[in-house]
Amino acid sequence: MTIRNARFDAEGSLIRWTEFEGEGPARVYVHGLGAASAPYHAHIAARSELAGRRSLFVDLPGHGLSDRPSGFGYTLEDHADAVAAALDEAEVRDAEIVAHSMGGSVAIVLAHRRADLVARLVLTEANLDPYPPRTAGSSGIVGYEEDAFVAEGYARVLEKVGPAWAATMRLVDPRALHRSAMGLARGTRPTMRATLMALSVERVFVQGALSGDVPGGDDLEASGVRVVTVPDAGHNVMLDNPPAFAAVLAGRS
Repeated sequence: MTIRNARFDAEGSLIRWTEFEGEGPARVYVHGLGAASAPYHAHIAARSELAGRRSLFVDLPGHGLSDRPSGFGYTLEDHADAVAAALDEAEVRDAEIVAHSMGGSVAIVLAHRRADLVARLVLTEANLDPYPPRTAGSSGIVGYEEDAFVAEGYARVLEKVGPAWAATMRLVDPRALHRSAMGLARGTRPTMRATLMALSVERVFVQGALSGDVPGGDDLEASGVRVVTVPDAGHNVMLDNPPAFAAVLAGRS
């Protein structure tokens, strides 16, 4: 495994990713809000049915290994452009993007803005609508003003979300985390859902059965999005049921 980087803003800030060498089209993993890619996905990429593919675990700006510039906007578009910079530096085209939660929203924007980079989207419980209802993936971050979140809300949220999510959220810059959450809540125009439905690439939406039905799932399927429900899994499908999640990526489910 190697660590690589690319500049993503005028100040020279770096987006970083870890990479497994391999053959075939690259598979690019993008994490959700307050997370990091390798802890959520490296065990999936190492499974026998998926091993051997070139795999990139990208940490979004402000998260994980990547830089956290104070002047960056951290909107969905900003994150998507940073991921594009990483893929350009890595000379990746026509990738399979495997993206979780907020990362799925970023991946939709990426596919819309840079169609040359994306051949397949696998979105795990991606946020498709602005100001989504509270779910297992909610944190309460957007209930704070930015300065108040930095001063006291960040510590409160770390206590609230539990040890698993807090383990990666501790690596996120508080301002970056707040701005990212606000950008996710604002969404895009047209919405992430409308953009996803209009894309022409192969699209798969993965839902954990414990999270309930996919809102608007019938409309997604009518637009050509394959909706897959994974049993015995909640929001973190790749952690709750790795074999079933890997089967979806491998095209066996």
